[in-house]
Amino acid sequence: MERLWAPWRMTYLRSEEMPGSCIFCLTGGSEQHEEKLVLFRDSHALVMMNRYPYTCGHLLVVPTRHAASVTELEPEEMNRLGLLLRASVGILKRMLRCEGFNLGMNLGHIAGAGVADHLHWHLVPRWGGDTNFLPVLSDTRVINQYLAETYAELRGEFELLHWTGTEYTT
Repeated sequence: MERLWAPWRMTYLRSEEMPGSCIFCLTGGSEQHEEKLVLFRDSHALVMMNRYPYTCGHLLVVPTRHAASVTELEPEEMNRLGLLLRASVGILKRMLRCEGFNLGMNLGHIAGAGVADHLHWHLVPRWGGDTNFLPVLSDTRVINQYLAETYAELRGEFELLHWTGTEYTT
């Protein structure tokens, strides 16, 4: 029998997050950004890294306000989220040199949402040849960089991001 060791999962299993608390509703200030892998946050939206990514640089783009569906968002929130997605794609292209993206959202548990009561977009960078035999034969993914290293690389670019009144720019 093959074993894939994933000891970092124990941190999640033993985390002090209260059951029912929302991982996207940040109660503290910027002091918790590194711990929560938050790259950017303003009054409308935030970008954070996925702690259990499909690929290196897998980001989550999230409205700041707790909302379960796009139908609950105000037009300004939808606009800002869309513009933040666009800015995030640009940063990932520039910093990670990815060649494509998967962008998706699961609304509701029945659709596969792990956090069903706070909507979020998954932005997954892709490269030519980044899929190999492991997912097919052993249901295993290879992540080519530690989260902390990817976070450090991306954090500087996201710190330059600001809202101009019409778009997010660096």
